[in-house]
Amino acid sequence: MTINYPVRTGRHCTFLLHAHLVFLTKYQAPVFTDEHLHYLEQVMREVCEQFECELIEFNGKDSHVHLLVNFPPKVALSRLVNSLKGVSSRYLRRDFPELHRYYWRNTRLWAGSYFAGTLAGPPSTALRQYIEQQNQPA
Repeated sequence: MTINYPVRTGRHCTFLLHAHLVFLTKYQAPVFTDEHLHYLEQVMREVCEQFECELIEFNGKDSHVHLLVNFPPKVALSRLVNSLKGVSSRYLRRDFPELHRYYWRNTRLWAGSYFAGTLAGPPSTALRQYIEQQNQPA
């Protein structure tokens, strides 16, 4: 399966940048069900659109999520990550009250750290397959 990603253009640049992001729950608590992951994907897709980014791939397990994001050079990954984690945490807390017990000290769902790996050009097939094949919780 070969997917041809278009080269994007800005006012003064041409680019094709991708980042592989991984977010862990605080203390790697097994928080998410399949329903939560589908909801997280929708929320994170909306946040990416606000940053003029494209969420290409999303998947996860009960304690972490993987994202493959196409982003413009004007976006600082740290700001994107901050928004993705903050907005998703607030929305999950609002719409899934049963998750309240996983909010450590009543405020934090996600661990403070994250993984970010950048790719220049089209994402590799191996990385796409790795994210697609994450075992989703039952």
